[in-house]
Amino acid sequence: MPDEVPRSSMIEVVAPNLKRRLSGVTATVVRLVPVQARMIGIVTTGPGLPGDLPHIPLSRAASLPRDRWRVWHARRNTEMALGLILRRVLRRRYRLLFTSAAQRAHTGFTRWLIRRQDAVIATSPQAASFLERPATVILHGVDTAVFRPAEDRAALRRDLGLDADAVLVGCFGRVRAQKGVDLLVEAAIRVFPRHPRAALVFTGRITPDNRAFADDLMARATAAGIGDRVRFLGEIPWDEVVRHYQALDLFAAPARWEGFGLTPLEAMACGVPVIASRAGAYETLIRDGETGTLVPRDDAHALEAALDRWLSDDAGRARAGEAARRHVVHNHAIETEARAIVDVYLRLLS
Repeated sequence: MPDEVPRSSMIEVVAPNLKRRLSGVTATVVRLVPVQARMIGIVTTGPGLPGDLPHIPLSRAASLPRDRWRVWHARRNTEMALGLILRRVLRRRYRLLFTSAAQRAHTGFTRWLIRRQDAVIATSPQAASFLERPATVILHGVDTAVFRPAEDRAALRRDLGLDADAVLVGCFGRVRAQKGVDLLVEAAIRVFPRHPRAALVFTGRITPDNRAFADDLMARATAAGIGDRVRFLGEIPWDEVVRHYQALDLFAAPARWEGFGLTPLEAMACGVPVIASRAGAYETLIRDGETGTLVPRDDAHALEAALDRWLSDDAGRARAGEAARRHVVHNHAIETEARAIVDVYLRLLS
């Protein structure tokens, strides 16, 4: 197990982030690096990162002395390619590591890049099955000190401008068909008339190419008479996302396709049971019937039945929320993920 004494004076690992906008990959870097910094000398590089992370400019990452090996931990194709340039062209002494979350066949260029990595991590057994080389499977974790149940959910809802008496269902992430947002709205249209307290809230960016998609969903909800119980909040600050998780009674993740899918873990850590499709790593994360319900992908009727079931059972939701919190604390804490990745770093550096 790695030494947890901080070694900030030594740069042993560089975690690049070559994307300005917030994404799932960026969020992974943001949540992991502070924990890993207590275990190993790690810094970030690239744009779009909070100022409180250990960070060096890209120019410095490209000119670190050749006195010893360091790890370049890429999570995107662009970052793998830059790592190769740093090592082969600029002759920097980087061991190359790539984390893959994708659950699909990789392109020829991606496969070429992956073959040139010194080691590969997969975020789930499903992601590992699409790699043409051995990989260490390390499931994502969440910070259970940040993602935790609200002390006073009703007061939190009032502060957020949400109905304190509603049975609130949430779905967080970019609003697009891939995430099954339309399936959830259709399920709500069918189920909500039987549950007058039920309400649905979405958070996440709506890109210009998906604006008509979101507007159409809102129009359908309004035409069905539940428009006042469906809200699209758009992209909100990260700390507000956490507070909205804490305000929920039920979370839904009906994605048609997903790389890993961290949102159910974040919801469960906040004591919220989850309905999720059998996409991404959801089958690995959710205990069907205990911490929530798994439904087939792209199955509107199964989603409707699961939503109806959980909205009908206040006591069952409460029990499942408590079980969900225990499950995440015991099996998916971020410290477990961070230590497992640091073990890979140390193997590469040894």
